[in-house]
Amino acid sequence: MLNFKNIALRRGTKLLFSNSSFTIHQGEKVGFTGANGAGKSSFFALIKNELHLDEGEFTLPPNLAIAHVAQEMPATERSALDYVMDGDTELRRLQQELEKAEVEHDGLKQAELHATLDIIGGYTATMRAARLLSGLGFRDDQHSNAVNSFSGGWRMRLNLAQALMCRSDVLLLDEPTNHLDLDAVIWLQ
Repeated sequence: MLNFKNIALRRGTKLLFSNSSFTIHQGEKVGFTGANGAGKSSFFALIKNELHLDEGEFTLPPNLAIAHVAQEMPATERSALDYVMDGDTELRRLQQELEKAEVEHDGLKQAELHATLDIIGGYTATMRAARLLSGLGFRDDQHSNAVNSFSGGWRMRLNLAQALMCRSDVLLLDEPTNHLDLDAVIWLQ
């Protein structure tokens, strides 16, 4: 699935890794460990096509969906539940198309979109998002709170929930347990 052949990556003058070759196959769970500055986040940026190799080849299948935990702290009035559901971009796109079809009174398009929403689990998305929030330590009464009402650590949990909500082939978790208590770490595993 993800193939790395004789890769090398530098950040400035620092060589992070070189002459590295490996393949990550579908269904595998891979962990990258190392000290701060070793290149873990840079490696993720490479996978997200935010950085380019200095040497070697990196190939991935076309149309591969990659999800990751945003490192920025969201400051929005959206509810925690809506923010997490935004992670499912296909769901949100279909919901917008459905609204448009309803305004245009396009019954055939509405039927097609309802069928697609059913196939992708769109009608259970709210429950899925609520389960993610609960698993990460949010109380049920907090699901409707605005994202910007939470502290930085809780907002990072919202980012994690949003990444987990995303339909993806690859999920990149860069230090995902930094802001989690033991119960949430156990749930995440």
